[in-house]
Amino acid sequence: MTAKTPAYLRIKQDILTRIHAGEWVVGSAIPTEMVLTKEFGVARMTVNRALKELTDERVLERRQGSGTFVAQQKFNRAYVNIRNIAHDIEQQGKRYTAKVLSKSIICHADIESHLRSALLNEFALMSDGLDGDQPAIFEVKILHFADDTPVQYEERWVNAELLPEFIEQDFSQVNTSEFLIANLPLEYGSYTISAVNADDQVAAALQIQSHDAVLLLGRKTHSRGQIATVAQLWHAGDQHQFSGML
Repeated sequence: MTAKTPAYLRIKQDILTRIHAGEWVVGSAIPTEMVLTKEFGVARMTVNRALKELTDERVLERRQGSGTFVAQQKFNRAYVNIRNIAHDIEQQGKRYTAKVLSKSIICHADIESHLRSALLNEFALMSDGLDGDQPAIFEVKILHFADDTPVQYEERWVNAELLPEFIEQDFSQVNTSEFLIANLPLEYGSYTISAVNADDQVAAALQIQSHDAVLLLGRKTHSRGQIATVAQLWHAGDQHQFSGML
């Protein structure tokens, strides 16, 4: 993080660092808002925002009348195992290939005009007060094939500060998920799965009709106290399935 990084993000990073270092273990109480306010030299509402976001992200747990505690680290009561698309296709005995449709570098000054999804709002907050000409996020659009049939259309945005070498990769040869897992340690994340109607862009990529039903997987992950990557993955309804266990 830089000196221009918003104070609440710096506080989140510090808390996450202490948790991962074992200073604050699962179930232990963290200092009160008043103590953290004095430690960081910020307004109480700034500390409150950091704690609220970490609570919403299930890193912390607030207990009324008792304080704030380090939560058990888990994504959900129901765990869904979503496999790498390349492995999934190959395990079906089909040939996996990928085509990179576009790669872009988006500067802080231009970030809001590229927000295709509400998932990206945190990237906009990250840009507050920073140099408008500096790279903020990398954007890639990739089409994944089983044999010669497009089965997944991927739009992904990556924090340029955390992984500046991301944009240099050839993602027709290197899978984005595998590269990120190998080079950027995940601290926590979230996902959504929904049935939606394909817009013109998605329909053209998947070679289906506009407004046909598709499955949309949204993923958001954090690393080093910051949002790291957001992905939206569209699947033609009859071309893919998700597997998992409860």
